Amino acid sequence: MNKRTKGDLLLDISVYLFLIVLALVMLLPLANVFSKSVSEEWAIISGKVGILPIGFQLDTLKEVVSSAMFLRAFGISVGVTVVGTVLSIILTALTAYPLSKRNLPGISFLMVLFIFTMLFSGGLIPSYLLMRELHLINNLWVLILPGMISVFNMLVIKSYYESLPEALEESARIDGAKTYTVLFRIILPLSMPVLATIALFYAVGYWNDYFGPMIYINDTALKTLQLYLQDVVMDASAANVTNKSVDDLMNMSPEGIRAATVVASTVPILCVYPFVQKYFIKGVLIGSVKG
Repeated sequence: MNKRTKGDLLLDISVYLFLIVLALVMLLPLANVFSKSVSEEWAIISGKVGILPIGFQLDTLKEVVSSAMFLRAFGISVGVTVVGTVLSIILTALTAYPLSKRNLPGISFLMVLFIFTMLFSGGLIPSYLLMRELHLINNLWVLILPGMISVFNMLVIKSYYESLPEALEESARIDGAKTYTVLFRIILPLSMPVLATIALFYAVGYWNDYFGPMIYINDTALKTLQLYLQDVVMDASAANVTNKSVDDLMNMSPEGIRAATVVASTVPILCVYPFVQKYFIKGVLIGSVKG
């Protein structure tokens, strides 16, 4: 058994310190925003709220989540995320399966085409003109169709398929199973770890997408949650944010409204992570390294 040296110990300490600092850099701003969303208004206005909340109230959060504009933007983002994730994971899994077969005619040429699209794109203006010609401007499908298949995610699933024993398929075919039976009853059930991980990647991508809606969505009624958050951050008036009268909001600060809106829009996607966390590390490692 190798004895750990002082250099190994120093390296471990350095790595842990780096990870702790990195975690603090990411967590402290979130803690500050959360504290502002539940702190008393006088503490927010006077700038005394730091990492921990001062006082406790949920009135601001209640006003935010009951706002008609917030609920509409929230519903649109949820719809785009759910539909986009389901369609993306189906198409990506189905695309990766034939490409995992080394005896597929023309597989090298097809892989070159996929890799090319991953490395190069048409650019912003050609993409916008294409979406306009397809009549997708101010259409929510424009937020789903262009990014429906990620080549990187497809390659991860393809590598996972290739890591499965070929004897599984051979046994099924000897028993009379056809291609679709093998795929849907053997391959896909065994691929749940990587599919759950890739589904999380897609869901986070659709939920956090800001650039696409900003470019392609001009209709106020179709604004996603990210565009709504932009309005919240840019607009200093709490009355405009929550669509309430100034008299109703005289005890609420715009900064508290902003913090409550950010918390209300962040919590849903954070709640998804625990359900796929058990698949996350296993899915990424197995899918990215050939056995």
